[in-house]
Amino acid sequence: MSNPFEKSDAEYVVLVNDEAQYSLWPADGAVPEGWSVDLPPNPRQVCLDHVAEHWTDMRPRSLARAGSEG
Repeated sequence: MSNPFEKSDAEYVVLVNDEAQYSLWPADGAVPEGWSVDLPPNPRQVCLDHVAEHWTDMRPRSLARAGSEG
């Protein structure tokens, strides 16, 4: 059985949650509760590039805010 998250020839979407965390997700999969589509279906590498460009702080949003308040 192959991993649906590592198919180089498949299309994926980029998901984001309320904590500004990103996830690569198979385009034909149901979007999990608490997540929304940030980038519509694209080739895997386009999605990976999008995540690399936009997810520059790996901390959850709430933790990043708490750190900037101190």
